[in-house]
Amino acid sequence: MSVLKTFFKDTAIYGLAIVLPRLINFLLVRLHTDVLPNESYSENTEFYVVAAFFNVILTYGMETSFFRFFSKNKDKKAVLSTAMITIVVSTLFFGILLFLFRVPISETLRINTDFYNLLVGITLIDTLIVIPFAYLRVTGRPIKFASIKLINVLVIVALNVLLLSTSYGSDGLRNLFSVENNVEYIFIANLIASAVVLILVIPYFFKARLTFDTKILKQLFTYGWPIMIAGLAFVINENLDKWLLPELEGEFINGAYSACYKLAVFMTLFIQAFRMGAEPFFFNHSDKENATQTYATILKYFTIVGSLGLMIVVIYIDLLRPIFIQKESYLLALDIVPIVLLANLCLGIYHNLSIWYKLTDRTRFGMYISLIGAAITIAFNLIFIPKIGFMACAYATLIAYSLMMLISYALGRKYYPVPYHISRIAIYLLLSAALSFITYYYFDRDILLGTVFLLCYITLIVFLERKELKLLLKKS
Repeated sequence: MSVLKTFFKDTAIYGLAIVLPRLINFLLVRLHTDVLPNESYSENTEFYVVAAFFNVILTYGMETSFFRFFSKNKDKKAVLSTAMITIVVSTLFFGILLFLFRVPISETLRINTDFYNLLVGITLIDTLIVIPFAYLRVTGRPIKFASIKLINVLVIVALNVLLLSTSYGSDGLRNLFSVENNVEYIFIANLIASAVVLILVIPYFFKARLTFDTKILKQLFTYGWPIMIAGLAFVINENLDKWLLPELEGEFINGAYSACYKLAVFMTLFIQAFRMGAEPFFFNHSDKENATQTYATILKYFTIVGSLGLMIVVIYIDLLRPIFIQKESYLLALDIVPIVLLANLCLGIYHNLSIWYKLTDRTRFGMYISLIGAAITIAFNLIFIPKIGFMACAYATLIAYSLMMLISYALGRKYYPVPYHISRIAIYLLLSAALSFITYYYFDRDILLGTVFLLCYITLIVFLERKELKLLLKKS
């Protein structure tokens, strides 16, 4: 139990480092949807869809590779230095190419040239800070990590308010930038905040001696390139809908869909917080006694917490939604929220299960699984968006992530058996999904009935887990 307590403690700290800044940033959804029309909000979404693709390509799996080989290699400074030099050189190289060919690339990606320049600037800076942040995580410095993340989002929020808000905005600051579309202020704020973070992490570029080991580079690249392909597939799974909808249904619909999709952020934040603490923990404890039992217990409690989050957001959506979105034009896509929440919970379980191919250095399987998910996403969206509109995007996400979860579990049983509590996990996942969907779609978001369902569900969890819960409470 002491190992689990360490894991939960680290995850809680990293969780705050991720959740608190992202939650503060999420509050900007209200400002953006109040100030921007649906079409401009759609442009904002498309901008960050392309940024996600660029980030995956420019980091080419180096972050996870760094975790793997920093943990297992005795010469840790050589790993740090090699990873750092590689990222810096490749970022500068790709940056030159992206700026040289900015006109054809921006036209192909349907991005305004002014937006494109900001996009490249943000992407290059965010790539440069990947290894310093990974170093903070793998060496157990969550407070420093959290502080820098918080500074980043506070700068973003402050600049968004000053540049966009009609009540608190600064005409003097706005006059510094010549923009034709208010959405450009969002990108300028992001670029400035990223630059501030880069300044804060510069000392970490000099933490290791200047060493470049080609053998280590080969190991990092061999391990990382399948993760890059998997990352691209993941970006397709997560963002293709927001790329196709403007073409197939129009910018107005995409703006509404993208805004309502943000309401699933609570599940996304939980998953991201978990991954921040879990990834280095799994690598560092892989050689410990009873490691697989620990992984099994972690997945069970991950599912419990995630399923509770699913029910809470769905049941109380009418109380949460006005905090973030008030403009009626954005609410036409609200029905996607339960489906997207469940899809993200399945994705979180998949990330948990994926430890088998990372620990056995079979990252190509992660690539294969993600490509299957991407193929499903592409096919389902192209076929069904013209028939059922934006709801097809939500269904495609759920089907893709569910299948990825099941495939990963089946392969993991063969290559790295973990004694997962499958019956309990299935009960929690399926029951929470059923109760959430019944409350939302069949009983038209009846809060009272949903609360009764939630209390019954919590009672079941306490009953089934009473022995472990008592033990955990005694230990604490």
